[in-house]
Amino acid sequence: MGRLSGASAKAALWPLEYRGLPKRILDVAAVLMCAPFVLPIIGLLAIIISFDGGRPFYCQARVGRNGRQFMCWKLRSMCHDSHAALAAYLAADPQAQREWETTQKLKDDPRVTRIGRILRKSSLDELPQLWNVLIGDMSLVGPRPMMPDQCVFYKGVSYYALRPGITGMWQVYGRNETAFADRAVFDDAYERELSFMTDLKLVAATIKVVLRGTGY
Repeated sequence: MGRLSGASAKAALWPLEYRGLPKRILDVAAVLMCAPFVLPIIGLLAIIISFDGGRPFYCQARVGRNGRQFMCWKLRSMCHDSHAALAAYLAADPQAQREWETTQKLKDDPRVTRIGRILRKSSLDELPQLWNVLIGDMSLVGPRPMMPDQCVFYKGVSYYALRPGITGMWQVYGRNETAFADRAVFDDAYERELSFMTDLKLVAATIKVVLRGTGY
C-alpha cells in the first residue's frame, strides 16, 4: 500500500502539466490519426492468425496507474493453454526456469507460434493496445505494462504513477538485456525526464528498434 499511496501522490498533478491533459490529448489524437492505416493491418493479421486455429486476439490482466488492473489486448502469438505449457517446460528445464525468474521472459519460448515469432520480432502483436490507449488504460509512451503476479519482483514506485505504454525507455533500451527487477531504473528515469520531447525521441527510437526486429 505504501508504494501505491506514494504513486497516487505523484499522480496528483495539475491537469495542464504535460503528463496530464496534454499527454492524454496527444495519445488520443495519435490513435485516431493512425486508425485508418492500422485497422486494416490488424484485420489482415487477425485473419492470418485465425488460420492457425482459435481466436486471433488475446487479452490478459495488467497493472495500470495507481495499481488499477485492466485487460491488455494483443494479437495472439502463443499456442493455446500457454500457461500450462510454460509450467511444464520450466519444470523440465532448470536453465529456462532461471532465465524466467530473472527476466520474466524466454528467448526461445516454445509456446510462440511460427506467425507469433514474426509478430513479436516486428512488435506487430502490440497493435491492438492502441485500443487500450484510446480508452485511457495506457499511453503511447510509458513503462512496460506488467502482470499482477510480477509486482512482487518490481521494486520501484514510478510505474504506479504513470500509465503503462506501448513503447518506452525499457522497451527501447533494455528490452532483451536486463533483469525484470531493473525495469524500475528505466521507469524512474522516464518519470524524471517526462516531456513531449522525451516521448518524441522514444517514438523515433522505437521505429529503429522495430526495423531491427530484435523482439521476442
